Amino acid sequence: MLVFPNAKLNLGLYITGQRPDGFRNLESVFVPLPWCDALEVLPAAENQLTLSGIPIPGELATNLCWRAYELLKADFGLPPVQMHLHKVVPIGAGLGGGSGDAAFALRALSELLNLQLNTAQLQQYARRLGSDCAFFIENKPVFAHEKGDVFEPIALSLTGVACKVVYPGLHISTAEAYARVVPRAPRHDLRRSLAQPPETWRETVSNDFEDALTPHYPVLAEVKEALYAAGATYASLSGSGSAVYGLFPGLAQPPHLAFPAEYQVWDGQL
Repeated sequence: MLVFPNAKLNLGLYITGQRPDGFRNLESVFVPLPWCDALEVLPAAENQLTLSGIPIPGELATNLCWRAYELLKADFGLPPVQMHLHKVVPIGAGLGGGSGDAAFALRALSELLNLQLNTAQLQQYARRLGSDCAFFIENKPVFAHEKGDVFEPIALSLTGVACKVVYPGLHISTAEAYARVVPRAPRHDLRRSLAQPPETWRETVSNDFEDALTPHYPVLAEVKEALYAAGATYASLSGSGSAVYGLFPGLAQPPHLAFPAEYQVWDGQL
């Protein structure tokens, strides 16, 4: 079975408080981004995980795809499988690439091995792998809150909106990003703001990590301003960074922009 785990974008991101379990409460809208990895899962005589594409740090046993297998194996006694992950989505970019890989591994294993897990069950397993993993089970725009793993429907359509995502070759760990941000009450009602025309979002939709990280990484502001200068209606850091994206409603493709060779750039439609 071959699946293509996608990334996500954050439309707004407010860190609203510290939780007793050590996590932070947040508010954000998650939107699927069709920048994808490739994951193949096959029956096998013995367990194996192989990797290609962007190097993934850490031992294979800590890979989120393998952890997804082990999580299901503990409850269902799974037979051996062979998994191959080809990594394309940048790591440490705030795009949820690892979380998407984990969620798609759960989905693929359930289908391949006929586990018959429903959406709610898959989401429960996904939450044990990471705070935003559960989003990728249904993989549609949602208003996310608490740890980013509780979802509410949101009437938001970005279908056909051209988007450019720029990863400036800068890995920002989630731990570093959260260490720099100070929780505070949201400056705007996110759902109400996103219900307004995209032309207004620049003034009312923000990401708390931008204020915390830009003084230490000026390149984030440089990329954002380049997107606005190219005509983006809205531009923002995604997640805890360091990818920055711009939205270009009404265009089939975003304008071409020249960035240094070490940057990774995704162009397409949402």
